[in-house]
Amino acid sequence: MPNKAGPMDWDDLRFFLSVLRQGTVSGASTSLGVDHTTVARRIKKLETDLGARLFKRRITGYEPTAAAYSLQTTAELMETAALTAKVGFGEKDQSPRTVRIGAPDGFGSFFLAPRLQFLCERSPNLQVELVATARTFSLTKREADIAFSLNKPLQSRVIARRLTEYQLGLYASADYLKRGPSITDKRELVNHHFIGYIEDLLFTSELDYLPAVAKNITARFKSGNLIAQLQACVAGAGLAVLPTFAVHDFPQLRPVLPHTVKIVRTFYMQMHEDSRNVPWIKETADFIVQAVRENRHLFIPSSE
Repeated sequence: MPNKAGPMDWDDLRFFLSVLRQGTVSGASTSLGVDHTTVARRIKKLETDLGARLFKRRITGYEPTAAAYSLQTTAELMETAALTAKVGFGEKDQSPRTVRIGAPDGFGSFFLAPRLQFLCERSPNLQVELVATARTFSLTKREADIAFSLNKPLQSRVIARRLTEYQLGLYASADYLKRGPSITDKRELVNHHFIGYIEDLLFTSELDYLPAVAKNITARFKSGNLIAQLQACVAGAGLAVLPTFAVHDFPQLRPVLPHTVKIVRTFYMQMHEDSRNVPWIKETADFIVQAVRENRHLFIPSSE
């Protein structure tokens, strides 16, 4: 492809990154707040300036080429530099700073959501977007600025740190235990109903808890959402494996075989290496690390 347009317009890289992350021109146009014809035109112009094809046009969207992935690192470095430069122009800039946090539904809903208000109160210009759902988040595609996972990520240019271990146990409502057969050891669990995940919807094998509890037990009530499982457990639908930090505010739940059934998992905190030093992202990450440190007893109860 001949280069006919002269020097490259660096602003075209914004459009390039948006299409790369969204996968479609329509998604990029929504993200950027422009019409789709503008996005398509800027991508075509960038390809002409570079003399390289960046996307293959498919019915399902724009498929990145090898040239697109080669350009991605440079484009993201420039994106980060632009953000950093904007911050460096003074404390007088009072425009909102948005941080998107991607977290598993339990950790996001039961732990982060009640505490992030204190961060917002401390930093009035900060806007927090909490995506609490059972899925993985791509920091390369900028689906989140900070993400949490149950295993160490393998994404390129993503910095991960071990946030904390957390403990899970077997729980049931007091009413369920009153009306059901007694449970004195694991062999008696086959006489009970269980609540668990839908196996083919698991986004990580770390959530496949029931085999770690006992053999020959299966869930009768299944959900891909931890909050739904907990609420079903509270309602007396059966026994469920739940994290201790989630059951803390549900006194109607009782531990079952607490000295026998103990499962430990790990939360990892992730940030893209290009944005980890952006002040408002770093502030948010530091706040979460401190909050977890101050509430360690919720994740690993010392009494058990």
